[in-house]
Amino acid sequence: MSTLKVLLAAGAITAVGATGAAASTLDDVRAKGFVQCGVSTGVPGFSFTDDAGNWRGFDPSVCQAVAAAVFGDSSKVKYTPTTGKTRFTALASGEIDMLARNTTWTFSRDVDLGFTFIGVNYYDGQGFMIPKGLGVGSASELDGASVCIQTGTTTELNLADFFRTNNMNYEPVPIETNEEARTNYLAGRCDVYTTDASGLAASRAAFDNPGDHIVLPEIISKEPLGPLVRQGDEQWGDVVRWTLNAMINAEEYGVTSENVDEMAGGASNNPEVARLLGSEGDLGGMLGLDAKWAYNVISQVGNYGEVFERYIGSETPIGLERGINALYTDGGLIYAPPMR
Repeated sequence: MSTLKVLLAAGAITAVGATGAAASTLDDVRAKGFVQCGVSTGVPGFSFTDDAGNWRGFDPSVCQAVAAAVFGDSSKVKYTPTTGKTRFTALASGEIDMLARNTTWTFSRDVDLGFTFIGVNYYDGQGFMIPKGLGVGSASELDGASVCIQTGTTTELNLADFFRTNNMNYEPVPIETNEEARTNYLAGRCDVYTTDASGLAASRAAFDNPGDHIVLPEIISKEPLGPLVRQGDEQWGDVVRWTLNAMINAEEYGVTSENVDEMAGGASNNPEVARLLGSEGDLGGMLGLDAKWAYNVISQVGNYGEVFERYIGSETPIGLERGINALYTDGGLIYAPPMR
């Protein structure tokens, strides 16, 4: 039985499912003056601390955007680093208000564990990285390999499925954090490192000699990654959901952190831009927020594309192309409902 289910059975956690989030999370967040956000223990580009110890990256940007929406100040966030094992307990227990780390939206996590995934901010898939010197060109050649695998993740389950389906054997080398995986892999304690392909690209970029390692061509799973909250508090879920949607729609509408003041001042004749930025209607009031909630998000954090390019895009050391994470108008899967 998982740690989370043990706590549920013992009555130590009541903040999930129909009884979850009994009080208003938005009220609680306002009362304490910050958003408590769960992040990973560190993935280059996606979630990391800068030289001053401040959390930065693609995932913390969602937390900062929610803080901007609620407080008008993107800095009003406190962070809780979580592992694959601790992240769900932290959210279910109320230790954190939202989880923004590389977490896959699955049936059981949504239904059985009682969480609400509020959207997808990165479409990914599991891959394999190996030392180039191993001389392997395909995942189908990995029979008998030792594999560094983070426990408590869908990655662990996908790996077992892939090897069983292909009638191969492997030796698991269990680890708990991405840093532990990279250390073990570089030390030669495992032949293969497997995780989401974006995580492999991020790790490889941080190596001293990235050219000595290759990511195999196979993608063996669907990994829709996104923020999540506890079930039972629809208002808070809507705040987080529509904050992400505002960032996506802003990119589609051409609203950036650089031109948001002009757009708010009438430079655009798109009614959805006016509604997004609070010039028309009362979308903020419907969420229990200020009329300028989305303006604050875009001006302080940026639109979806800006955040992508700032931390993980093609001009960064991570070097990820938009690909399927392009807007739907550019042939990708990123799409948000209208601001109406």
